[in-house]
Amino acid sequence: QVQLVESGGGLVQAGGSLRLSCAASGRTFSAYTMRWFRRAPGKEREFVAACSTKGTSTYYADSVKGRFTISRDNAKSTVYLQMDDLKPEDTAVYYCAADLFNVGNTSPGSPYWGQGTQVTVSI
Repeated sequence: QVQLVESGGGLVQAGGSLRLSCAASGRTFSAYTMRWFRRAPGKEREFVAACSTKGTSTYYADSVKGRFTISRDNAKSTVYLQMDDLKPEDTAVYYCAADLFNVGNTSPGSPYWGQGTQVTVSI
């Protein structure tokens, strides 16, 4: 089992930045590919970004490429999502997830999920 707890969400104006964190406990954090997903009101959960076990390989949804950066600190068992140049359409609940899939896998099939953190971007 892996327990995941997100933090760092909030309200920000368009063009601003936020940094989300996801702290893991339980089994060896460094063994897992880590991902961020989001779900906007009335929409399905969508892939945002993924990071390989050592952080050397990353993958992003086209909608966030160049604005968001995923990273991890295995010593702290934490994965981050730096979000810059935020847009109103980034408003969603953001979830981190852990799995053993290839970093390029974008399906929401991860076995471990956090509870989510709300990000709201105002005009």
